[in-house]
Amino acid sequence: MSRPLAVFDDFDPAGEKSFSNAVTRFRERNIVLPRFSELRDPSTFDPNLLDALANVAPDDADPVNLYRVHWFNTPNQATPAAVPDHIELPSELTGTDARIVVALGNRFPMIGAHKVLAAYSCLVARLVTGRFDPTINRAIWPSTGNYARGGVAISKIMGCRGVAVLPEGMSRERFEWLDRWIDHPEDVIRTPGTEANVKEIYDECGRLEADETNVVLNQFSEFSNHLGHYAVTGPALESIFHEVTSTRSGRLAAFVSASGSAGTLGAGDYLKDSHKTRIVAVEALEVPTMLYNGFGDHNIQGIGDKHVPLIHNVTNTDLIVGISDNATDQLDVVFNSPAGLRALEGQGIDPELASLLTNLGYSSICNILAAIKAAKHWQLGEEDVIVTVATDGSELYNSEREKVMRRDFVEGFDDAEAEIALATHLYDLDTDHVLEMDKTNRDRVFNLGYFTWVEQQGISIDDFERRRSQSWWNDLRPLIEKWDNRISEFNEATGAKHRQ
Repeated sequence: MSRPLAVFDDFDPAGEKSFSNAVTRFRERNIVLPRFSELRDPSTFDPNLLDALANVAPDDADPVNLYRVHWFNTPNQATPAAVPDHIELPSELTGTDARIVVALGNRFPMIGAHKVLAAYSCLVARLVTGRFDPTINRAIWPSTGNYARGGVAISKIMGCRGVAVLPEGMSRERFEWLDRWIDHPEDVIRTPGTEANVKEIYDECGRLEADETNVVLNQFSEFSNHLGHYAVTGPALESIFHEVTSTRSGRLAAFVSASGSAGTLGAGDYLKDSHKTRIVAVEALEVPTMLYNGFGDHNIQGIGDKHVPLIHNVTNTDLIVGISDNATDQLDVVFNSPAGLRALEGQGIDPELASLLTNLGYSSICNILAAIKAAKHWQLGEEDVIVTVATDGSELYNSEREKVMRRDFVEGFDDAEAEIALATHLYDLDTDHVLEMDKTNRDRVFNLGYFTWVEQQGISIDDFERRRSQSWWNDLRPLIEKWDNRISEFNEATGAKHRQ
């Protein structure tokens, strides 16, 4: 039996009961859903909501925190900032004249990672179209970590059970978070393997789907993930670009993001539509699926591999870059150690900026290294701005850092070791393992998805092929406004109000 694409462009006629139950549940809990337009531009928030935000901690399982599922949070204020928190990396660090700017994802609420936006996008699109009943359904969140945590947080707020499905080899901090948030231990399912074992996650979801009350929200195939980032992350990065070029002109030359579920790459589609920005997709060199049809294992947590996500708009991608997990492992040690900070300062890096590098988790460092490679490959200059995202911060990898120390720095990590790590992985970064996406390569990478989505997951060949055309992706964009209208109708039906 063919599996349909998860594109929810209308109300499910069979979903009246689900919709009615959801309305009742949200009325009872006084839950108000934010529209994508509000998450895109928090300056439009109701003033009563701002008062409520001031009285709710970002880590609370409180419905008000749905209005923090955006890029405009800061650690120092309860209400949205005018511009998303970001870091601009100096040329002394990057070795390129191009300006590399990083949006900080650990400012997102509850999980300290931007994947909570993807989780909200995926669940709300089903909820308001009658495809999810929080009184009956369990939300299944297949992930390599952060998306599952985001899904559990969103589920808890919405008064339903969320099930995290993730590889057993993910960082200890992810599982510790889940232990605090999950009410039923059986709702954390550990699958075999680590970062690159995505098929094993899919296999477990296939088993869970035998129970019709389980609804699998697969971030790799839910186009609401792509659209959420198109509608929210893309404009947020655009606002950062306008900020950094307000006193110094520049062009938005490139957007860089590790593939992962490919949801964040949807922001690149927005930036290309608005600024003709080139899109750079990144993968671990140890599992070079897009680069070399390769396979293997790696530790850049946050990137699932050995397949091409269904929601990756491959034929709109301009460059593929491979980054080694040895680089992200060791630079994480540099950025989170006294010796590393001294080595950075010795290279002329401002101590205040050096201290901000703790906001970079493994995939964040990966994105930065790929941005540097792209800048060098294209020979970009001081007028060129590259934007990328820090998915999460280093606080999620303390246990992994201990493993790296035991493996690579048995005798300790001193100033000399820090200088060698910086020189090896950052200052001497070359342009190897970079692939221009001409038509031949776009078609090759696109075709790789066949084996996962048609042969394994049952997507029809026609549905698979239609994604090759940019007109099909363009036709998705109006769904954002449709969902916003449905969210407004849903809120009106619940009668829920922002508390003061």
